[in-house]
Amino acid sequence: MMKKFIWTVILLIGFVSLQAQTSTFDVSTSSFLTYQLGFQRPRESFARKEAALKALFAAKNLIWPARYLYIRSFKYDSQLEVWAKNKLEEPYKLVKIYKVCALVGTLGPKRFEGDYQVPEGFYHISGFNPNSNYYLSLRLNYPNASDRVLSDPVRPGGDIYIHGGCSTVGCIPIKDDQIGELYVMTASSKAAGLDFIPVHIFPVKFDVQKSYEYINTLTKDNPQLKAFASKLEDAFDYFETYKQVPVVMIRDDGEYVIKDALPKTPKFQPKVRPTSNHKPTVRKIDFLPTSVAKWPEYPGGAAAFSEYLKELSKEMEKVLPDDVTRAFAQVEFIIDTDGSAVNFKVLKGVDDYFNAVLVEKMEQMPKWSPAIYQGKPAAKKMVQSIQVGQE
Repeated sequence: MMKKFIWTVILLIGFVSLQAQTSTFDVSTSSFLTYQLGFQRPRESFARKEAALKALFAAKNLIWPARYLYIRSFKYDSQLEVWAKNKLEEPYKLVKIYKVCALVGTLGPKRFEGDYQVPEGFYHISGFNPNSNYYLSLRLNYPNASDRVLSDPVRPGGDIYIHGGCSTVGCIPIKDDQIGELYVMTASSKAAGLDFIPVHIFPVKFDVQKSYEYINTLTKDNPQLKAFASKLEDAFDYFETYKQVPVVMIRDDGEYVIKDALPKTPKFQPKVRPTSNHKPTVRKIDFLPTSVAKWPEYPGGAAAFSEYLKELSKEMEKVLPDDVTRAFAQVEFIIDTDGSAVNFKVLKGVDDYFNAVLVEKMEQMPKWSPAIYQGKPAAKKMVQSIQVGQE
């Protein structure tokens, strides 16, 4: 039992230590920062970025250097986010979003050296490289406790960084200018006492429909990958709900367990479409001539009917399903001898609700002047096309 919960103990010790350090934050230049500024690239980055970052933090009511930092990256969405807060109990605030400018491998965890996979899981910054081959770089503690259980025991791989330069063989690259900015943020906080900066790497942003559907499609025939992604989704949902970094535990078998994970609920479920109780007007029509001396005419003529169709199109746009922005409908109806529009039939529509509402609205048209056949009013079949939504 002790082994199962060792990661919880480590995290809690980290938080307690962090809280003690940040209660008396020393913003003086530390030996760590002195060492970093002994290199040209950190010096350049501090000269270019520190003043702007201080202003950004002030605008967001955040203390500089950050008391707490949290970084999360999304592989499929090619994003890296930086969050910060002033006190342990406060929610995190979004500071910056960077574009991850290159990616290798596929979605899923890293499991052995040379697989060209970017890891997925829960990590922290374990090193600062002021003289990197990729301008500047921040080392992650891969392999973590879970990776050491689930990855190749001899060659799990390593040397995973957030770094500059838009090329990679399994790391998280952002542009040189951006890694300089991130380096200033993280190094300044570490110099002032922040030893633990969590970095969580997710396959997708689970609140983006396209991304969510992609990971579900990718994992539907792979139960192991699906279970792994589900744990990462638990951590994502926890942070999105509370804006606090979740406590992550690791079982003997290497599986992640998210403390106080929220109940899993499907995302992006289509809304249930309402139903219509409208019953169309159906009349018995004894005779429908194929040709007439005069066609039915809408009150005000063709121009007025065109305006009516434009207004009808606007009203029907509100009835489209959420995932439909444009539709083409075609309706058949009869203008009876008294000018009433009856016997509607949707030849081409969207769904039952849309079609029913369309018929109900068109039945409310004012009476037409009926067709004339052999000098008398006659019923006449009409077919009308209607464009709904964006053109």
